[in-house]
Amino acid sequence: MNPKLFAALQYLTPQHTLSRAAGWLAETRNSWIKDHFTGWFVDKYDVDMSEAEEPDYTAYANFNDFFTRALKDGARPIAEGEKTLACPADGHISQLGEIHNGRIFQAKGHDYSLLELVGGDPQLAAPFTGGTFATIYLSPKDYHRVHMPVDGVLRSMVHVPGQLFSVNQTTTEQVPRLFARNERVVCIFDSPTGPMAMILVGAMIVASIETTWAGLVTPYKRRVRTTHYGDNKTVALAKGEEMGRFKLGSTVVLLFGADQVAWLETLAAESPVKMGEALGELTQ
Repeated sequence: MNPKLFAALQYLTPQHTLSRAAGWLAETRNSWIKDHFTGWFVDKYDVDMSEAEEPDYTAYANFNDFFTRALKDGARPIAEGEKTLACPADGHISQLGEIHNGRIFQAKGHDYSLLELVGGDPQLAAPFTGGTFATIYLSPKDYHRVHMPVDGVLRSMVHVPGQLFSVNQTTTEQVPRLFARNERVVCIFDSPTGPMAMILVGAMIVASIETTWAGLVTPYKRRVRTTHYGDNKTVALAKGEEMGRFKLGSTVVLLFGADQVAWLETLAAESPVKMGEALGELTQ
């Protein structure tokens, strides 16, 4: 399909209705439906079940359990070294680089506002102005749990309602401000190198986004909702520990402040990555 037509059709699609329908299908425990659909998915996307803790796709209670499957111990070793930044997810690099004038590069001809991305709060955006970002796209065949790139203590979580455009390469090249338009969960951590944001971006037919401390955060709500942590609600996670998961996949955007992180020089747009492998080095 023509890329412009593919993107244009998404404006007309009832995105949230479609996603709710997909969510029902992903949660059904009817063995005939879920086994046939999961088997089709494994074949269609060439999913490597040999890495899974449970390699039999019919053993999962529903499609979502399969999609968020755990991996065998040792399948994703975590890069060692106090200064080494670990990749938070399987997928490939969509873009990475510096945040210029409060704008984040999306694709040729497209960028978007840092302030809009974090939900419109200038205090949340300020530590990342002039900093660095990395956008990681998780394809359907990937492992869909998201892990900590460094040690972190959660400061706040912001659920930002929005649209649900697809986040594949075709759409990122066609839809302006894509990652600042889609529904997302913004998690702000204090890390050894300073403030860090991990932003889990929803997408077309993503049934939900969960975090390990709050459980289900989406689906869609109609207002920005902020939860503050600390005092009696301390959430501390170690490097490599799971922090969240996508049910039906999407994108993670990492943000760091100025002079905090140097990405590996070997990484560029479309570079494949695996959770746990080295993504960069902390510079402080």
